[in-house]
Amino acid sequence: MGKDKIKTIGILTGGGDVPGLNPCIKAVVYRAIEEGISVAGIRRGWAGLVEYNIEDESTHNLNVVHMDKGMVRTIDRSGGTILHTSRTNPGALKKSELPAFLDANPTKERTDVTPHILKNLEHLGIDLLIPIGGDDTLSYGERLDEEGFPVIGIPKTMDNDVFGTDYCIGFSTAVTRSVNFIHALRTSTGSHERIAVIELFGRNCGETSLISAYLAGADRAIISEVPYDPQRLAKLIMEDKRANPSNYAMLTISEGAKMVGGKVLEYGEKDAYGHRKLGGIGIATGDILKKLTGQGIVFQQLSYLMRSGAPDSLDLMVAINFANMTVNLAKKGVLGRMVALSGGSYTDVPISTVTSGQKRVDVRELYDIDQYRPKARSIVGKPMFLY
Repeated sequence: MGKDKIKTIGILTGGGDVPGLNPCIKAVVYRAIEEGISVAGIRRGWAGLVEYNIEDESTHNLNVVHMDKGMVRTIDRSGGTILHTSRTNPGALKKSELPAFLDANPTKERTDVTPHILKNLEHLGIDLLIPIGGDDTLSYGERLDEEGFPVIGIPKTMDNDVFGTDYCIGFSTAVTRSVNFIHALRTSTGSHERIAVIELFGRNCGETSLISAYLAGADRAIISEVPYDPQRLAKLIMEDKRANPSNYAMLTISEGAKMVGGKVLEYGEKDAYGHRKLGGIGIATGDILKKLTGQGIVFQQLSYLMRSGAPDSLDLMVAINFANMTVNLAKKGVLGRMVALSGGSYTDVPISTVTSGQKRVDVRELYDIDQYRPKARSIVGKPMFLY
């Protein structure tokens, strides 16, 4: 599609919310309107396009809204997403998610409604779609790109694990929140001379645990990439406690961590992308440490506190710059891309990059496997966040 043919952009947010989504939406809307491009906001991620029924006007305004500057003028001051979000996967909709008007085969457990999505995009006059999301949301964006529909993706996730970019919207604020809460927990942990176990979101990537511990000066950091031995951890954390004049110790742990020979703790049904919820390894670790050390434990699962509230300055900057880059690419007719950061510089990569690998902590460069703690062996030449 040539640059002169883009008259209307569609924008949606999928997956978990993070601080920085609203500023990104605002920047896209402002820049697009200045370029003479209309913006259609699709509500609840991919679910908005699934539930939009051309034949039923009552579904139209519920799922797609015309966006103007007045609507988004102040949204950059708050977290979350005004478009709302979901984990819907139109390529493999569960029966419970399938609208009645699409349920042609009531016995089928999963249904691919991509033809319905493409039909709706054509009906809405959307020339380019901008999905803002993690690897799951963007993987369906890649599917549309394969179908020939123009897409430019924007990576966001507090886990910072989208392959193809060093940085995702939401990561800095999640780390900032975590560091602040770790320091705040020192008062209770120190007052009672206990061991604090702080469980952090991050799924199968340990960056949030690693970087938060590194910046907050936590004694140990357990990450998803390295299974840990509870006996060794107990010995190390007791050494930390004894070495502290205030007689307490702190450790962070990724929700996707596991013990040597153990499994990642998951619960609930699989979502549309095949993921179950993670969590519980922190309290399990705390219970084991209590038995092994005889010490009192302070357990704190930060979870949604990491992704709530307004974005910090770095997430504001990246969100706004990613938005402007996206509209620039659209104006040039450069499509099928994902905006990205690489080595500290802004760039763009094919959206197919998202599904071509997995982003994980560089254990060899950034982690001490024997001591269970961050260890940046060389800083020179590395990006700001030591990705």
